[in-house]
Amino acid sequence: MSQCFHDTRSTAKYAPQKMNKVNLFESPRMFCDLYCLEPGQRQSDHAHDNSDKIYHGLTGTCHVRIGDETKPLEPGQVAVAPAGVVHGVHNDSAERATLLVVMAPHPDFKG
Repeated sequence: MSQCFHDTRSTAKYAPQKMNKVNLFESPRMFCDLYCLEPGQRQSDHAHDNSDKIYHGLTGTCHVRIGDETKPLEPGQVAVAPAGVVHGVHNDSAERATLLVVMAPHPDFKG
């Protein structure tokens, strides 16, 4: 498949040790990843001073924390973490969860 088109169903890769990030695209302006979470896995709460992050639920259900709110994110739903706001995800369900994650600007572009 080209670098411009991705089948997220076949690209998703899960790891037993921790949440797995699969990069689909990155540039100095943004990145787009798949976050693949087995049951019980999480992305620790953190913040990015100068970047906004979008989580889009693809499969399964996980909880997303943005600031003081934590809500379930189901397939087809989107959560937005503005720059400077603490955020994180936790798959506390019994099923795998996959999220499409976009962040701009890219906070750590290495080229």
